[in-house]
Amino acid sequence: MAAMEKPPVAVIAGVGEGLGYALGRRFAQAGYNVALAARSAERLARLAGEIQKAGGKAFAAPTDVREEQEVIALFDALESEQGPVEVAVYNAGANFRAPIQDTPADMFEKIWRLGCYAGFLFGREAARRMMPRGRGTILFTGATASIRGGAQFAAFAAAKNGLRALAQSMARELGPKGLHVAHVVIDGMIDTAAVRSRFPERVKELGAEAMLSTDAIAELYYQIHAQPRPAWTFEADLRPFGEKF
Repeated sequence: MAAMEKPPVAVIAGVGEGLGYALGRRFAQAGYNVALAARSAERLARLAGEIQKAGGKAFAAPTDVREEQEVIALFDALESEQGPVEVAVYNAGANFRAPIQDTPADMFEKIWRLGCYAGFLFGREAARRMMPRGRGTILFTGATASIRGGAQFAAFAAAKNGLRALAQSMARELGPKGLHVAHVVIDGMIDTAAVRSRFPERVKELGAEAMLSTDAIAELYYQIHAQPRPAWTFEADLRPFGEKF
């Protein structure tokens, strides 16, 4: 198959069993060749295999997105071996809760490095490949902490606020050049096996319909990507119907 006939690539950074996997499934359903990026090669291979079994195209792309050279190498490999990157979703991040006086400096930096700095690396490299073509979508996963710093969440809020500011700057700069940059605020508990295991009482209290569905979130990401140029969304906020805001 000639390079120009290769299916477009969607790369998802921060793929676990929950939202990242759901995003991979949705873009694969739309005909994209999906690169699943995270550090765990074994998990990525298994999830890519599940997408393939369902008839989609997906492959593991083990990458530590905090490392500049690894991110550069990821995009270089995608463009040269797989096809043009048309969608890049940054879904990686980490949370940490502690009183400010008990927050270690190295932990603050660790949360920022994955939640914000790595998003910059990923977004920059995606933009570098997309700009010559004058098209492409770059999506960032945000949280309630993107717009409101809660007590004992200083590290998380700093990272998520920074990522949102990055997305705003990129959208204003790259939109006129044909690149659609958007930020999605996830306001609520996402219904995953990990969440159900860690917070069983909270899950029982909320009930299934009061948590965010990974498939429903992924559908919104795809719809943002599919928007026509005369009506682009920069920011969307998602929450289940019962969530207070």
